[in-house]
Amino acid sequence: MTFEYFPDTDTLYIALRPGPSADAGEMAPDVVLDYDGDGNVIGMTVEHASERADLGSFSVTAIPAIAA
Repeated sequence: MTFEYFPDTDTLYIALRPGPSADAGEMAPDVVLDYDGDGNVIGMTVEHASERADLGSFSVTAIPAIAA
């Protein structure tokens, strides 16, 4: 999973899985979900991100171990 912030457009993109987007849909004002060809959510775009999220802090909890 990756987080990318683009200050020139105040946009946050959260990539949940690698791969190309086949479709997208707005789930709330300024929040768009990207879907792969099988309909799985692979990413999320948040417009006006600095107004919608605290971009100054970031934490991760309870990430499960993944067997290689």
